[in-house]
Amino acid sequence: MNLLAIDAGNTRVKWGAHDGTRWTKQAAIATARAHELAAEWSALPPPEMVIAANVAGGALASLLTAALAQTGATPRWITSVREQCGVTNGYDDPGRLGSDRWAALIGAWRLCGGPSVVVTAGTALTVDALTARGVFVGGLIVPGIDLMKRSLAAHTAGLGLHSGDYSPFPRNTADAIATGALDSLCGAVERTARRLMESGEAQPCCVLSGGAAREIARRLTLPLKLVDNLVLEGLLTIALDSPR
Repeated sequence: MNLLAIDAGNTRVKWGAHDGTRWTKQAAIATARAHELAAEWSALPPPEMVIAANVAGGALASLLTAALAQTGATPRWITSVREQCGVTNGYDDPGRLGSDRWAALIGAWRLCGGPSVVVTAGTALTVDALTARGVFVGGLIVPGIDLMKRSLAAHTAGLGLHSGDYSPFPRNTADAIATGALDSLCGAVERTARRLMESGEAQPCCVLSGGAAREIARRLTLPLKLVDNLVLEGLLTIALDSPR
């Protein structure tokens, strides 16, 4: 089976081609350049299935659908549901959970099969809690590192957008901002893990994905697993679980 999986986000469109056994190619492009994907996809073996998560709006969905028309394929846009692939969605309104978060949870469940803190570090940081029974019990959304820095630069007098380094005890403003942003994200992850254990779960595995995942992972004290494209892994799982 030739499968094309697409994770369409606000900053980047990530995609992968899978032959039923392995990923034959994975790539990413800035969302602003998504019109270039038609040429890339037309060079692939024609996909028998296209499965996609899109959180960047209808205009991007239309553009990607048009790009896929040259391959003869029509995308299946996933939405979050109450239960799928062994994962139960505990959101008050399951359909309101972002499709990328849902796919990431399913990918993490397939990879870990136990209590997990599922982290995607992109424009925003999402931190989702998954129990040993595969129940998504809730999660957090906070601004990502760059968004935090830009917000401070835009709304606080005297705090420009400067490059800084992480430091246990920052002694200049640029380092203070860089360290504060990173520690805020690590704190969200570690507090979620602690709450999960306080609810009676075993030590969770922390599954991290996204552009800032490695930077965050270096500062965490949790058992962790880095996955380059967790949403794509979840999309693959959904596709393989679906009747053909």
